[in-house]
Amino acid sequence: MSDIKEGIQKTRRGFFERLSRAIGGKSTVDDGLLDNIEDALIASDMGVDTTLKIVDALQDRVERDRYMDFDELMSMLREEISALMDVRGQEDVKLTDDSVKPYVIMVVGVNGVGKTTTIGKLAAMLRAQGKKVVVGAADTFRAAAVEQLTIWAERAGVDIVRQQMGSDPASVAYDAVASAKAHGADVVIIDTAGRLHNRVDLMNELTKIRNVMRKVVPDAPHEVLLVLDASTGQNAYQQARQFAAATDITALALTKLDGSAKGGVVVGIVDQMKIPVKLIGVGEGVDDLKVFDRREFIEGLFDDSEIKR
Repeated sequence: MSDIKEGIQKTRRGFFERLSRAIGGKSTVDDGLLDNIEDALIASDMGVDTTLKIVDALQDRVERDRYMDFDELMSMLREEISALMDVRGQEDVKLTDDSVKPYVIMVVGVNGVGKTTTIGKLAAMLRAQGKKVVVGAADTFRAAAVEQLTIWAERAGVDIVRQQMGSDPASVAYDAVASAKAHGADVVIIDTAGRLHNRVDLMNELTKIRNVMRKVVPDAPHEVLLVLDASTGQNAYQQARQFAAATDITALALTKLDGSAKGGVVVGIVDQMKIPVKLIGVGEGVDDLKVFDRREFIEGLFDDSEIKR
């Protein structure tokens, strides 16, 4: 079983059980059945707008074909969901651009979503690829965040730049990028404060961090990675909207995918935000952060070999 398939096991089981109940015993596809399918998709946390796109497409096909059995419906749903997730940058996911050095990744997200842990695991992943990595502890408002990132940096075998609690986050980001450039590092990963302040405050803070980093590396950051907790379902989507309104998000990392039956939110967020998923968390271990593969995710979601129907 692949890591992604295993990681979305709860989502897959819930998804198929709901669809099986919606479709089971039906010999024709009518409005009632379509309503049941709609409810099943929404319950999987794909979101109302994305669900309606899928159901409308299904309805169009039903009007042409008049009849579909379970397997035909699954095939059609698979095609529709795969198409919705086919956004720019999703097909060929790359963690960094080797032609850019240092490659600067700014990581954003609210407290509690696994942001600092994701940074630590990403640093370890890149270090294992032979890259020299520096992390910047610019979430200076929480001592725990700096301490946690320090532990992860030591575990990953990468350098960390930190200052005293309460220091200017932009100053930490500047020092981290400057240190990385001076020492020939390949990648810099900057942690930022995990607070959902109002849009103006958030925009100002992230803009300040961008501006000071650009004094060292003119086109930094090269990636703005938003970390979201998949287990929160539609709350994750609302967070994505808020952060996207404050800064240009270029990629997503979805954590805690293994512990939730709400993995359908991955589909909804990609469809609605048009931002690719780059990383997913499918466990607690240092190696349980995985590069996202759309095809593997779809195959895992629609593998009904464990489902009785």
